Amino acid sequence: MKKILLLSDTHSYLDDTIIKYVNLADEVWHAGDIGDLKVTDAIKKLKPLKAVYGNIDDAEARSEFPLHNRFSCEEVAVWITHIGGYPGRYNPGIREEVKSNPPNLFITGHSHILKVMNDKKLGFLHMNPGAAGTHGFHKVRTMLRFEIDKDKIQNLEVIEIQRK
Repeated sequence: MKKILLLSDTHSYLDDTIIKYVNLADEVWHAGDIGDLKVTDAIKKLKPLKAVYGNIDDAEARSEFPLHNRFSCEEVAVWITHIGGYPGRYNPGIREEVKSNPPNLFITGHSHILKVMNDKKLGFLHMNPGAAGTHGFHKVRTMLRFEIDKDKIQNLEVIEIQRK
């Protein structure tokens, strides 16, 4: 069993609250718009990190992290990408691959809107953790944490952090 902390859209922001949740996880996954790589460097010192770059990330981030990250966690096939859309509205650049080679868990960022929903047509779970950083229109910073036990995604929790 793995305890996962899922975040996105930090936009160079990292604080003690995020670090507190990093320390409670087995792995941290970042769905892009990292900003300053000091964010991911600090996380990597504490826990294993899987990440993708987002549209605001520079050449340094793009050389360290992929646009798409496909991997398995326990028995769950995971696909993380920054701008991927959501069920019924997938990014045109990946729509065919989502249909022909679907993961069990599809993770995106970009929108700053927390969203967890099943794609009933394609048979997988979609997650967008919203935005953990302070840059953007969102009023509440959000992250997700959950467990993966063999082929089960369970104990999903929304973490809400008030913006100061």
